[in-house]
Amino acid sequence: MASDKNYFEFIMDQLSALDGITARPMMGEYIIYFRGKIIGGIYDDRFLVKNVPSAREMMPDAELVLPYEGAKEMLLVDNVDNPAFLQELVLKMYGELPAKKPGKSKP
Repeated sequence: MASDKNYFEFIMDQLSALDGITARPMMGEYIIYFRGKIIGGIYDDRFLVKNVPSAREMMPDAELVLPYEGAKEMLLVDNVDNPAFLQELVLKMYGELPAKKPGKSKP
């Protein structure tokens, strides 16, 4: 099931105070980046973030869910109506996220 564009736009609006938030549509869902690192995405109208220690610390009761079959579990963000919380979550997660993988060089 594809995510509703209105939900995606709502989440992006909640995060808009952060410089460097971008997103990319992918197969009806949305991958969300902060300063070039993937923080999570919108999957089936749910905001999911990577399962890193700072996210677990800020959301100790968050449910681990699969964004899609075969993927790693991610944390479901329930507090989407609080932009300050969401922005703090992204900022705290940033240092724990892996750097963007370099693209393949052409031979």
